[in-house]
Formats: sequence, structure tokens, C-alpha cells
Amino acid sequence: MSNQITNEQDIKHNFIAGEWRSSSEYMQNINPSDTNDVIATYATATSNDVQDAVSAAVSALPLWSSSTSGERFDILDAIGSEIIQRKGELGDLLAREEGKTLKEAVAEAHRAGSLFKFFAAEVYRSESEGYRSLREGISLEIQREPIGVVAAITPWNFPLAIPAWKIAPALAYGNTVVFKPSELVCGSAWALAEIISRAGLPDGVFNLLMGQGSDTGAALVEHPNVAGVSFTGSSVVGRKIGASVFARGGKMQLEMGGKNPLIVLDDADLEKAVEFAINGAFFSAGQRCTASSRLIVTENIHDSFIDAMSKRMELLRIGDARNPKTDIGPVVSEAQLKKNLEYLRIGSNDGAKHLMGGDQVEQKTPGWYLSPALFINAKNEMKICREEIFGPIAAVISVSDYDEALSVANDSEFGLSAGIVSNDRLIIDHFIANIQAGMVQINLPTAGMDFHAPITGQKNSSFGPPEKSSYCREFFTNTKVIHANYGKRLNSKREGS
Repeated sequence: MSNQITNEQDIKHNFIAGEWRSSSEYMQNINPSDTNDVIATYATATSNDVQDAVSAAVSALPLWSSSTSGERFDILDAIGSEIIQRKGELGDLLAREEGKTLKEAVAEAHRAGSLFKFFAAEVYRSESEGYRSLREGISLEIQREPIGVVAAITPWNFPLAIPAWKIAPALAYGNTVVFKPSELVCGSAWALAEIISRAGLPDGVFNLLMGQGSDTGAALVEHPNVAGVSFTGSSVVGRKIGASVFARGGKMQLEMGGKNPLIVLDDADLEKAVEFAINGAFFSAGQRCTASSRLIVTENIHDSFIDAMSKRMELLRIGDARNPKTDIGPVVSEAQLKKNLEYLRIGSNDGAKHLMGGDQVEQKTPGWYLSPALFINAKNEMKICREEIFGPIAAVISVSDYDEALSVANDSEFGLSAGIVSNDRLIIDHFIANIQAGMVQINLPTAGMDFHAPITGQKNSSFGPPEKSSYCREFFTNTKVIHANYGKRLNSKREGS
């Protein structure tokens, strides 16, 4: 929602070239747990703002790329420390504007701070490697250099953690950043930017642009001076970004979601299997790219699993995200709620049995509440088993045995995360070797990754180098290979010493 605002105290501005800049247009941020609650008003970046932010980042690049490891460490470590110190406050804001429970939100804030501290330590990793040349008298060295200006374009479902794992490594490796968050979570983005703005970075090294993806985001992606785009979001948008960045010769790092399977075999611990499914499918209202939206269950345990799953779902408490007793908060927006309701209709029309849930829940405050929904008798060719829903909706697919389960799990355009619940080590080893997924979970939920481990996918889930961990260096740096013949002058100097 855009409107004209005259009271400057009500506005949170964009951050460009070391200054907070006002705009002619603004957006209001609404609490999905209470739609009467306006969190704040945020400036919308104009085309001039985009140009100025990129220009500032270009101008700041020589100074920042030549900064010392100690300088980068101090700044990134300070940012991480403040985030962790304020994790309660930041988590409360995150829960209020995004809708995940307060416990999850505070944990995410801590994770964001830890990511900055991890990449603070990464600045001391060697930026060069030496090799023995095959030729006599030739030295061979590999150096890493920052790629330049990085556009970090982030979604609404992890509004602190995902920006952290893009911004922190970009800065650690000597790049400058233009950060464009989802318009649905400007509060968390602005709070993070405000912390970064006071950490001692030279003007222009970090910039915040708030606005719509179709306008602000597209302008960033297409800008010729943006060397690399790190994007997390839908496959549809990711493919468009990829085509645009490739056409102008830029680098890209795209994480585009999944349709993640959780296989439950006959020998599984039933109670644990249900908990893994509940966590993966419904926590964060199912709004995780690693959510378990396909529950693939072998037929001998199928009925027992459905019965236990149903009973466990009845105990889930839906409510305000900031209520400590809440298990499942609202979905993020009215548009997301409508999308989820449409998938419930599609699933039933395609022949799956809508067993339970999927109701709009009334609370003390108006909000976008939806009870977790479970389909059974689902087939893998159905839309609810093919397309990423991004809501608290799961479908159970019955299979005869492990071989069929693996085949169904791999029958998807996505390959982000996949899990199996079993005690058979031979089957587990086969699953690890043959599942088409970038991340594998054994007797765990499909969602939930260590902050210092890479995030990566196969097929249409990811394109480009992994995110997080030292593996992301492949995206944030360019490789320079140096073959050198220093000749007789080096030898003569040594002889005369």
C-alpha cells in the first residue's frame, strides 16, 4: 500500500551513500496477526534512488576492497554482536510483521547475528593459493578478488537470516552491497540496515532500497554496474532474473524453492516420524522453502501414520505469533492466504481427500490465520504435489516400498531438501547416494540447517554457487590465475644477498 506521508517521524527511510533518504512514495507494513496494527511506514525507492545507490556502491568499492582483514573483522563482528544482544527485540519485530512464532523469530535473530560473526572470522582465510608449476622457473598462484557491487534480493519468510547470509559474505570478501528486501518485511530489513549503518562502514559500502520487486528489484537486476545478483525467491522470478543477468554478463546466485519429500518407511519410529512431519510441514506456517510438503509413506505404516498425524495436528495451537503458547502463527499476507485456499480447492478437485484442517481460524484480533491442512490419497502428479504452495498444507502419498518411495521423491522439478525416517543403514546409505537433492536429512525434519553449513539445491531449486559457509566464496569472489616468470633479476638478487 502506497500513500503520501507528511509526518517525517512516522517514516523509515532508505539508506543510500551513508545517508537516510526520504521519498515521494511510501508503504505501510501490516501485522498479519492483527491487521489493524500498522507496524510502520517505509519509503519506496525511486528509479533515481536505485541509480544513486548503485553509483555510491561503485564509488565505495576501491576503498572497501582494499581494506584490511582486521578492519572487516571488527565491523562484521560488531554487527553480529549487536544483533545477538538485541535478539529479543528483533525477534519480536520479526514475529509481529512476518507471522512466525516468537520462539522461531528470536532464534532467527540469533542466527543472523551468528552469520555475521562467522563471516567476520572468514576474512582471515587466505585469499590466495600457491601451486607448483609444471614448468621450470615459473611460479603459479591463484588469487581471489571481490566481484564488485552485489545486489542482495531477499524474500519475506526469513527477513533477518537470509539477508545476513548474503550481506555478511559480500562484505567479508570486499564487495559493496545494495540490499533490496521484500516489501512485506521492511521492518526487519530496516532494523538490520540501521545496525549496519552504525558499524563503521565507509559511505556507500552498504545501501538499503525498499520497494516492489517488479520495480526496485528489476531495476537493480538490470543495472549494468551490478556485478552479481544473489536472489532467494520463487522459481518464476528466479528464472527471469537469471536470464536478465546472464544477458549482460553478470554473476548470479539463485535459490528458488522446493517441493520437498519426507519418506517414512515401515521400520520408522512412528512418534518421531510424526514430529518430523509436523515440524517440516507446518512450523513457520509452512512458509519455508525446505518445508515437507510431500509425505511419502509406505503402505504397511500408512494408516498408523495418518492416525497419529491427525491426533498430533489437533493439538496444534493457532494464534498470534507473539503469544508464547502459539504453535502456528498466521500466513504472511492476505494474498498468501488466498493462494493457500485456492490450493485446498485444487487438491480436492484433483481427487485427493482433504482429511482435516485448512480452516480460516477466528482469533481475538483479525488476521490471516489458517489451520494446518492434510490431504491423503494424493498422487504425485497432482498440482498440490508438484507446485510449491508455501503454506501449512501437506499431502500424504502412499507407496508400496522404499524403491517406489525414492522414485516418487525424485519425480519433481525441484531438488532442494529431502528426508527419510528409517533405521535401516543400508537403505539410508542408498538414499543419500541416490536422492536428487542438495540437502539430505536423516531421521530429522526436512527444514532446519546449521547456520555455517551451505544451502544448495539441484534441478530447478538452485542455480550458481551455494549460499552460506565458505562455499559461497565462489560467488562473491572472482578467481585470478597468475603464471609468472620473474627471470634472472630474482636469481641475481638472491646471489648478491
